[in-house]
Amino acid sequence: MPEPRSGGHRPLRRRAVLASAAVGLTTALTTTLSGCSTASGTTAGGIALTFTWWGNDDRAARTEQAVRIFEREHPGVTVQMSNGDFGSYLQKLATQAAGGGVPDVVQLDYRQISQYAGSEAIMPLDDAIKDGTIRTSTMDAPLVRTGTFGGRQYALPMGRGITGYAYDAALYKKLGIATPRPGWTWEEWARNNRKIAAARLRGPDGRHFTGANDGGTNEDVFEDWLRSRGGRLYASQTKLGFSEDDLTEFWTFFDRLRREGAVAAASDTAQAISTETSPIGRKLSAADFTWDATFPGYPQLLGDGIHFAPVPTTDGRAGQYFKPSMLVGVGAHTEHPKEAAQLVDFLLNDQRAGDILGFTRSTPPNKAIATRVARTLKGPEREIYEYAETMRKYGVSDPPSAPPRGDLAIETAFNREYQRVMYGLATPRQSARELINEANRELRS
Repeated sequence: MPEPRSGGHRPLRRRAVLASAAVGLTTALTTTLSGCSTASGTTAGGIALTFTWWGNDDRAARTEQAVRIFEREHPGVTVQMSNGDFGSYLQKLATQAAGGGVPDVVQLDYRQISQYAGSEAIMPLDDAIKDGTIRTSTMDAPLVRTGTFGGRQYALPMGRGITGYAYDAALYKKLGIATPRPGWTWEEWARNNRKIAAARLRGPDGRHFTGANDGGTNEDVFEDWLRSRGGRLYASQTKLGFSEDDLTEFWTFFDRLRREGAVAAASDTAQAISTETSPIGRKLSAADFTWDATFPGYPQLLGDGIHFAPVPTTDGRAGQYFKPSMLVGVGAHTEHPKEAAQLVDFLLNDQRAGDILGFTRSTPPNKAIATRVARTLKGPEREIYEYAETMRKYGVSDPPSAPPRGDLAIETAFNREYQRVMYGLATPRQSARELINEANRELRS
């Protein structure tokens, strides 16, 4: 889920940045964070904790305000904070992990959990949860489990996110296309895209207008599609949960729509690294698969006619799930595990912190805080909160455990192999077979 959530700009795809950062665990990097990253320890005035996260200026200001309350209530404890943009943050953190210096309290991406827990860069939180230092009773248990590795709890969610489609509701209405509702199907989605393409609309540059982005390059789209059929990406940390036939069917579906002109052309898909450069951002398509946290950037860029719709289903079965927008953990080498755990609990469960932080990290995992803060939301942020509640009531399956460490390399291969399909260099079956083989090698290594 790319950052920041409160703006039209969307940086490089999240996993592309993660893949680069993963290399930093074994390769020294020189990228620095904005702010200081002083080591933790005991100062003349007491205990000093380090706390780092990524995010925009609004998140930074709110986080600092909340942490100052924590400091006032814990005399003798100071928190030295630093933050950076998503890419530089993860690269810096990878360098720190390689040197054994992960901060006391650290914000993590879902796809980092297996990597950092498996390398013992972060510490288990089970004891702190068991003795009540960190409270999880107000959080959904399936969401909490996303921070586990090897049967132990290494991180806790700081926010809850879910996938959907940003779509041009005004255009749908103009063309007589029904508003997408929970339970609509992939077949309906395809028919809508064909109907939009058949209208022969043109973008600002005279280019052919299509129904949606081509989701064939996006592993998240595949995961939702697969789960709607009862499948899953991974059966375990070392085994895929899908077959060559599953992936061939998925890529054939999108390949056919692209050849028909119903979804974006190959060249437009290949250059889509931000909202602005995506087909919908260039006003060449009517819809774009995205996450709830990034949705507010779409109406800011394209106008109030852009709304958020559910991901299509298979015969009414939703493939979406509530995923942690980000998690928080404690560095394995902290000198102050108790105080670090207290800070984690404060950020997640203190009502005052909840009021200050709001939805800056997506929907708060503490359900009481989420309900309280939601009353103040307006516009697109109110829309995505209500959307999440709608999907919760409709019914989505529990989230999987954190993906294996090989997932980053597999995602890169996923994008590459479908691009071969887009440009006619391989059939869906050939690319699916190659992806399966490469993924199995990655998971065994």
